[in-house]
Amino acid sequence: TPDSAGGSVAAGEKINLNTAGAEELATLPRVGPVLAQRIVDWRKQHGDFQRVEELDAVDGFGPKLLEGLLPLVRV
Repeated sequence: TPDSAGGSVAAGEKINLNTAGAEELATLPRVGPVLAQRIVDWRKQHGDFQRVEELDAVDGFGPKLLEGLLPLVRV
């Protein structure tokens, strides 16, 4: 499914927040290169995500964005 940044996520394939690089994370809807890098940086500073909901601790994530990504990502 294409997103506004031109990336895409294969149907039914969830991205692992703890192993994905910035390039892969940027394929998520409404997540561009800057926000993807923030996820990677957060992971480097705080360690692996224990729950997908921890994305709300990353600068730039709000409830609506998190809600939209829940079915697309995993830990």
